[in-house]
Formats: sequence, C-alpha cells, structure tokens
Amino acid sequence: MRDIAVFSGSAHPRLAAELCAHLGVELSPARVSRFANDCLEVQLQANCRERDVFLIQPLVAPVQEHLVELLMMCDAARGASAARITVVMPHYAYARSDKKDAPRISIGGRLVADLLVAAGASRVLTMTLHSPQVHGFFSVPVDHLHALRELAAHFRGHDLSRATVVSPDLGNAKEAAAFARMLGVPVAAGAKQRFADDRVTISSVIGEIAGRDVIVLDDEIAKGSTVLELLERLRELGARSVRVACTHGLFASGALKRLSDRPEVLEIVCTDTVPVPEAQRTDKLTVLSVAPALAEAVRRIHDGASVSALFDQV
Repeated sequence: MRDIAVFSGSAHPRLAAELCAHLGVELSPARVSRFANDCLEVQLQANCRERDVFLIQPLVAPVQEHLVELLMMCDAARGASAARITVVMPHYAYARSDKKDAPRISIGGRLVADLLVAAGASRVLTMTLHSPQVHGFFSVPVDHLHALRELAAHFRGHDLSRATVVSPDLGNAKEAAAFARMLGVPVAAGAKQRFADDRVTISSVIGEIAGRDVIVLDDEIAKGSTVLELLERLRELGARSVRVACTHGLFASGALKRLSDRPEVLEIVCTDTVPVPEAQRTDKLTVLSVAPALAEAVRRIHDGASVSALFDQV
C-alpha cells in the first residue's frame, strides 16, 4: 500500500504489528521518551509528509499516560504535514463517561474527543463503544466497528442446541439480540441497577434460563462485578452452563481469576483490543484477534471504500 504510514504508541504494540502484517506494510518506528521533569516527548521516526497516517493506541491503563502519548502523536503527525491522520483506538476508555449523572462532573467522553480533534485527528477508527451516543461526541468521521463477527465465529464451534445469549442489562440488550440472531439462539437480559463503579444489583433475568447453556455477552469486563452478580441469578434460575464473552477484556483487580474460579463458568472469551498480560491468563481464557478486522477497515479507509460494508460480511 503506497503513501501510508502506520505508527504505534506504547499501549499495544503487538496488535499494531499484527495489523501491519495483515496490511502488508511495515510498522513505522516511533520514539517515546521522558524529560527530567516527567514530561513526555514523542517523535515519529518516519516520513509523514502528504501521507495517510494511522496511529494505533487503545486507551488502557495507565489511561492518562497513553492518552497524552496519543495526543502528542497526533500533533507530531500534523506538524510533519500528514495528509490525513486516523486515530485507530480499539478501546476508548472514556466512552463510559457519556452523561452527566451527578452534579458538577465532566462528561469525559466528549472532552477527550475534543482533545483528539484539537490535536490533529481527522478520523477515528474504534471498536464497541460503551454506548452508541459517544460516536456523536466526535466532530470528525468515526468508523465504529464491533467484534460480534469474531465472537460468533468462535461460538459456532460449540453445541448451540440449548444455548441462550444473556445481556447483563437492558442497555446492552440490542447488541446481545444481534449476537443471538447471528447464532440463531434466543436472547435474555438482566434487570440491573448500578449503585457504584463496583456495586451493582441484578434483580431478575428476563427470558428462559433453566436448563440452558448461557452465553453472557457484555461490551467490556473491568472489575467483573456485573458478571459475578449475573452468575448468582443464573445459578438460582438453573442455568446448565455458562460461557462469558466480551470485546474488551480489561480484567482489573483480579477479575479474571474470580470469574475463572467459578465452577459453572466453562470459558471466558474476549478479543485483543486491549492487551491481556500472560501472567494473568487462565486456562479458561480464549483471546480472539481483531487485527484482521482492523486491518481491513484501515485498508478501506485508505482506499476510500465502504467500511460499513464490513458489517454485511457475517
């Protein structure tokens, strides 16, 4: 591919390397250093002039560090006369800050979107935003992918004759219903109420659960409090087995181990939009690659082809 330059921040270099391998291009080098006063400096070490530049950086812990790094990459590419700057952000952590649900708080999802555009981003490629309205926070074009194809391809290898897809809450029910249609199975949803970041209550599950092989689908798993609460309801309702699936496997504060320790959980499936350290992985964890999907989207953006057509290829 001519006139394209792909750079990676320090958040997920392995994903960037896999994406470039699928594209058939070299990953251009970038240098991140730190001054004595703790300020970052970023240098893109390849020509950007009049080129289509793609910057790969999910916002993962430490989120603020990786965000500033990404902003400086955007600014460096703009200062180097890039023709277009596309931020490839597989996980947008601030998407969870999408509304003003308490007095005098910032809507971080919109603020960070404004910062990225101010730094020079001309387009954003992301995957499975926490809520669809975050798409509208950006004043530049956004290509919003999902990982349902990858997840569905994995689960089609299982016996789905008694399967039911369960969304932990009604907010995710539309995506769960689409996933269930792809698998040809029924869908159910939990009635969830959140009291704090790590304290939720699921009072009931709407749908048939008794004797079913449940596939729990969520957009991301951080501390795992929602899924653990849902597992209690599923056990009470007589689920035969449980598999847990999500796009973003953040697995903070030992969440992966807590889920793996539950005997009814047969498998935990996530994608590699965020890195899962080898030391944290368990025998029950399956990580699916989204590099082919992101690479195809990058190819289509560069060629001026339709990205939405990817969703028709189920």
